[in-house]
Parts: sequence; structure tokens; C-alpha cells
Amino acid sequence: MDILLVDGYNIIGAWPELRDLKAKELSLARAALIEKMAEYQAYTGYRVIVIFDAHLVQGIEKKKKKHKVEVIFTKGNETADERIEKMAKQLNDIKTQIHVATSDFTEQWAIFGQGALRKSARELLNEMVAIEKGIEQSVKKTMEKKPSSKIPLSNEVAEMFEKWRRGQQ
Repeated sequence: MDILLVDGYNIIGAWPELRDLKAKELSLARAALIEKMAEYQAYTGYRVIVIFDAHLVQGIEKKKKKHKVEVIFTKGNETADERIEKMAKQLNDIKTQIHVATSDFTEQWAIFGQGALRKSARELLNEMVAIEKGIEQSVKKTMEKKPSSKIPLSNEVAEMFEKWRRGQQ
């Protein structure tokens, strides 16, 4: 099993689209990141866990699941880096490969020492762009295969019906 641990605020600060949303409203940026990670999860089959530092959201530790993406807000005095390191250690076993998405160089070295693989924010963004193109192509192929009517028609008959519909003879 592959697991992707995402340093939420690090990715938000690194991706231009999310950074712009953060400037308007932080909750919009978080929601957009979670949506992107849901697409990532659906396309790759990875278990995706997004971790946000609690210092930007007051309160106690919270966990929730949205679109098959696990979202964690750390405890008050715990950073996302600390939680990611703990989780990488806990989740790592012979059947599991941990990937950590962060551009924090210190964090990358810490998790690399625990056997996890790192993805920089740029690498994850490039991967997301490729995934979105793949999804778009899949949808396009599905739409092309889908008949426009419930009764299969040859192209000539379909064109004739379309002309009639438009009042052309």
C-alpha cells in the first residue's frame, strides 16, 4: 500500500493557485488542496493524509475524512512536521511505502532517514497537472463513446436528424 502524507500549509504556500486563494481566505485554500488530493487519491489509489498545523486554526486536535482524504489538524503545540515524522514511523512497514509531500528541506531529510520517500511541492504539482490531464482525457473518451441518443444511430442518420431538428432540409 502507498500512503501520501501532505504538509498542508507547506503545499498551500508553494502552489501559486493555492497561495492566491490563501491571500483571499485560508479556508478556501485548504478546501482546494483537499479537493486536489481527492483527485490524486482517486487516480492513484494511494491513501492520502493531509496534515495542517493547529497554530493557524485554534482548538484541539481534529481529524476528519473528506472525499476519502484524511485531514488532520495537529494539537496546539505540535507542528505538522512533528506529526508527519511520527506518522511516517508508525505507518512504515514491509507492505507500505510512505511518501511525504513537503518542500521543507529539514523535514525531507528527517523522513528520508525513516525510509519514507519525499515529493517536493513542485513534484506534487507536476504530478497533479499530469493527473488532471489524464482525468480530462478519460472523461473525453467516455463522452465520445457515449451515444448521443439511447438508440444507436449511424452518423448519416444522426446528421439527418440533426438537420431536421434545426429546421434544415
